[in-house]
Amino acid sequence: MARAFRQFGIITIVAVYLLILVGGIVRSTGSGMGCPDWPKCFGQWIPPTHIRQLPPDYKTIFKVQGKEIADFDPFKTWVEYLNRLLGVLIGLCIFITLLLSVSYFHRDRAVFYLALLAFLMTGFQGWLGSVVVATNLAPLMITLHMVVALLIVAILIYAIARAHTGYVQVEVVQDKSKLNLVLGICLLMGLSQIVLGTQVREAIDHIAAQMNYLARETWIEQIGIAFYIHRSYSLVILAVHLYLLFLLHKNVVQVGTLSFWTYILTGLIIGEIATGAAMAYLAIPAILQPVHLLLASLMFGVQVLLALLLNGERVFKMANFHSSLSTKTNY
Repeated sequence: MARAFRQFGIITIVAVYLLILVGGIVRSTGSGMGCPDWPKCFGQWIPPTHIRQLPPDYKTIFKVQGKEIADFDPFKTWVEYLNRLLGVLIGLCIFITLLLSVSYFHRDRAVFYLALLAFLMTGFQGWLGSVVVATNLAPLMITLHMVVALLIVAILIYAIARAHTGYVQVEVVQDKSKLNLVLGICLLMGLSQIVLGTQVREAIDHIAAQMNYLARETWIEQIGIAFYIHRSYSLVILAVHLYLLFLLHKNVVQVGTLSFWTYILTGLIIGEIATGAAMAYLAIPAILQPVHLLLASLMFGVQVLLALLLNGERVFKMANFHSSLSTKTNY
C-alpha cells in the first residue's frame, strides 16, 4: 500500500498538471462558456453535437447572469466538457491517493492528513468551477480557481515527497538561512507573477471576445501597462533565480539533487520567458498560451519541491529527505 501510494501519487501530480494544461486550452480557444450550465451541459449529461439538438430558445433558457449566451459552437462545447470530464477523473485520482495514504496513518500521520486536505480542496475546486461558470467567467473567480489548483499541487508534492524515504540523500548545504531567504523571495515572486499573468490573460480574453478572435496582432497593444509590467518582471525573476543557483554552487559540498532541480527551475523560467516573447511577437498564437501557463505552474511546483529539499531535516524531522522522482542517484 505504501509503495502504491508513492507511485500513484506521482501519477496524480502529473494528472493535475495535465488538467492545468487542458484548462489553458479551454481559455485559449475561448471555450470557457462552451457549457453554460453546470454540472450538465445544455441540460444534458452528454452535450449536443448540433444546434438541432437544442430548443429554438436555448439562448434564453441557458442565459447566464440574465444575459443570453453566445451562439452554440460544438467545438467549444466539447472542449469545455472534456475539460470537466478530466476534472472528474483527477478528482477520482486524488480520492484513490487518499485511500492509499491510509497506509501511512500510523507511520507518518501527516501524509494522510495532507492527502485528505488535497481531496477536500479538490471538492472546493469543483464547486469553484461551477461558480466560474455561473458568474460568466468573472476575472476574480478565474484567478482564484488557478491559485487553488496550485495549492493542491503544492500539498500533493509535500505529501508524496514526505512519503519517500531511503532513495536520495540531499547534499550538505551551508548558510541555509540565506538560501531560504532567496528561495522564499523566488517563490513569492513566482506566485505573484502567475497572478499577474492571469490578469494579463483576462485582458486578452476580453479583447479577443470583443474582436471575435480576429486581428490577433493588435491584441497586445490594447492590453496596456499590465503586459509591460508582466514582461519586465520576468527578467527580474530570472536574475533572482540565477543568483539562487550561484548561492547553491557556493554553499553545497557537491552538486546533487538541489542543484539539479535548481537547473530545472531555471530552464523552466527561460522557457516561460521564451514562450511569452513568442506570444508578444507572433500575435499570441493560441497553441502557446496553454504551454505558457503550464510552464508557470511547473515552475511553482519545482519551487515548492526545492523548499522542501532545502529544509528536509526540519520539515520531515529526519536526517535525509528524499526526492520522489529519483532513486539513490545524484544528478
